[in-house]
Amino acid sequence: MTGVVFAGLGVAIGAFGAHALRPLLEEHARTETFELAVRYQFYHALAMLFTGMLMFHFPSRHLGRAAMCFTAGIIIFSGSLYTLSLTGVRALGAVTPVGGILFIAGWLLLFIGINKKRLP
Repeated sequence: MTGVVFAGLGVAIGAFGAHALRPLLEEHARTETFELAVRYQFYHALAMLFTGMLMFHFPSRHLGRAAMCFTAGIIIFSGSLYTLSLTGVRALGAVTPVGGILFIAGWLLLFIGINKKRLP
Protein backbone atom coordinates (compact mmCIF):
# COMPACT_ATOMS: atom_id res chain seq x y z
CA MET A 1 0.00 0.00 0.00
CA THR A 2 2.86 2.37 0.77
CA GLY A 3 4.23 1.86 -2.74
CA VAL A 4 0.85 2.69 -4.24
CA VAL A 5 0.62 5.88 -2.17
CA PHE A 6 4.15 6.98 -3.12
CA ALA A 7 3.52 6.23 -6.81
CA GLY A 8 0.30 8.25 -6.79
CA LEU A 9 2.00 11.09 -4.97
CA GLY A 10 4.84 10.94 -7.49
CA VAL A 11 2.41 11.53 -10.34
CA ALA A 12 0.62 14.33 -8.46
CA ILE A 13 3.82 16.04 -7.30
CA GLY A 14 5.33 15.77 -10.78
CA ALA A 15 2.28 17.31 -12.42
CA PHE A 16 2.07 20.04 -9.78
CA GLY A 17 5.77 20.83 -10.27
CA ALA A 18 5.45 20.91 -14.06
CA HIS A 19 2.60 23.38 -13.94
CA ALA A 20 1.97 25.31 -10.73
CA LEU A 21 5.53 25.30 -9.39
CA ARG A 22 7.40 25.87 -12.65
CA PRO A 23 8.02 29.62 -12.06
CA LEU A 24 9.39 28.98 -8.56
CA LEU A 25 11.55 26.08 -9.74
CA GLU A 26 12.92 28.20 -12.59
CA GLU A 27 13.58 31.07 -10.19
CA HIS A 28 15.75 28.75 -8.05
CA ALA A 29 17.17 27.04 -11.18
CA ARG A 30 16.02 23.70 -9.72
CA THR A 31 13.65 22.24 -12.33
CA GLU A 32 16.02 19.33 -13.03
CA THR A 33 16.52 18.70 -9.31
CA PHE A 34 12.76 18.54 -8.77
CA GLU A 35 12.34 16.18 -11.71
CA LEU A 36 15.10 13.94 -10.31
CA ALA A 37 13.28 13.77 -6.97
CA VAL A 38 10.04 12.77 -8.70
CA ARG A 39 11.80 10.17 -10.84
CA TYR A 40 13.55 8.49 -7.90
CA GLN A 41 10.35 8.57 -5.86
CA PHE A 42 8.50 6.83 -8.65
CA TYR A 43 11.25 4.24 -9.30
CA HIS A 44 11.32 3.29 -5.64
CA ALA A 45 7.54 3.29 -5.28
CA LEU A 46 7.55 0.66 -8.04
CA ALA A 47 10.35 -1.16 -6.21
CA MET A 48 8.14 -1.23 -3.12
CA LEU A 49 5.26 -2.71 -5.11
CA PHE A 50 7.62 -5.31 -6.57
CA THR A 51 9.01 -6.09 -3.11
CA GLY A 52 5.51 -6.54 -1.72
CA MET A 53 4.65 -9.04 -4.45
CA LEU A 54 7.91 -10.91 -3.89
CA MET A 55 7.10 -11.30 -0.20
CA PHE A 56 4.41 -13.83 -1.17
CA HIS A 57 6.96 -16.00 -3.02
CA PHE A 58 10.04 -15.39 -0.89
CA PRO A 59 8.88 -14.63 2.66
CA SER A 60 11.85 -12.97 4.33
CA ARG A 61 12.43 -10.27 6.89
CA HIS A 62 15.05 -8.93 4.46
CA LEU A 63 12.30 -8.00 2.03
CA GLY A 64 10.41 -6.13 4.74
CA ARG A 65 13.59 -4.27 5.61
CA ALA A 66 14.16 -3.50 1.93
CA ALA A 67 10.70 -1.91 1.77
CA MET A 68 11.51 0.14 4.88
CA CYS A 69 14.76 1.34 3.28
CA PHE A 70 12.90 2.31 0.10
CA THR A 71 10.34 4.22 2.18
CA ALA A 72 12.96 6.07 4.22
CA GLY A 73 15.01 6.67 1.07
CA ILE A 74 12.06 8.32 -0.68
CA ILE A 75 11.38 10.52 2.32
CA ILE A 76 15.01 11.58 2.76
CA PHE A 77 16.29 11.61 -0.83
CA SER A 78 13.27 12.95 -2.67
CA GLY A 79 12.06 14.99 0.30
CA SER A 80 15.36 16.82 0.63
CA LEU A 81 15.47 17.51 -3.11
CA TYR A 82 11.87 18.76 -3.13
CA THR A 83 12.66 21.10 -0.25
CA LEU A 84 15.93 22.24 -1.86
CA SER A 85 14.09 22.90 -5.14
CA LEU A 86 11.39 24.99 -3.51
CA THR A 87 13.48 26.92 -1.01
CA GLY A 88 16.86 27.20 -2.71
CA VAL A 89 18.55 26.31 0.61
CA ARG A 90 21.64 24.42 -0.55
CA ALA A 91 22.45 22.96 2.88
CA LEU A 92 19.54 20.55 2.41
CA GLY A 93 21.54 18.84 -0.33
CA ALA A 94 23.84 17.44 2.35
CA VAL A 95 21.03 15.14 3.54
CA THR A 96 20.28 13.71 0.09
CA PRO A 97 23.11 11.12 0.02
CA VAL A 98 21.67 9.48 3.15
CA GLY A 99 18.54 8.74 1.14
CA GLY A 100 20.70 7.38 -1.69
CA ILE A 101 22.46 5.05 0.73
CA LEU A 102 19.06 3.83 1.95
CA PHE A 103 18.04 3.12 -1.65
CA ILE A 104 21.21 1.07 -2.17
CA ALA A 105 20.64 -0.76 1.12
CA GLY A 106 17.09 -1.55 0.00
CA TRP A 107 18.31 -3.08 -3.25
CA LEU A 108 20.95 -5.12 -1.41
CA LEU A 109 18.38 -6.38 1.09
CA LEU A 110 16.06 -7.26 -1.76
CA PHE A 111 18.83 -9.28 -3.38
CA ILE A 112 19.69 -11.03 -0.11
CA GLY A 113 16.05 -11.79 0.65
CA ILE A 114 15.41 -13.37 -2.73
CA ASN A 115 18.73 -15.18 -2.93
CA LYS A 116 18.55 -16.56 0.61
CA LYS A 117 15.24 -18.28 -0.14
CA ARG A 118 16.60 -19.76 -3.38
CA LEU A 119 19.61 -21.40 -1.76
CA PRO A 120 19.15 -25.03 -0.61
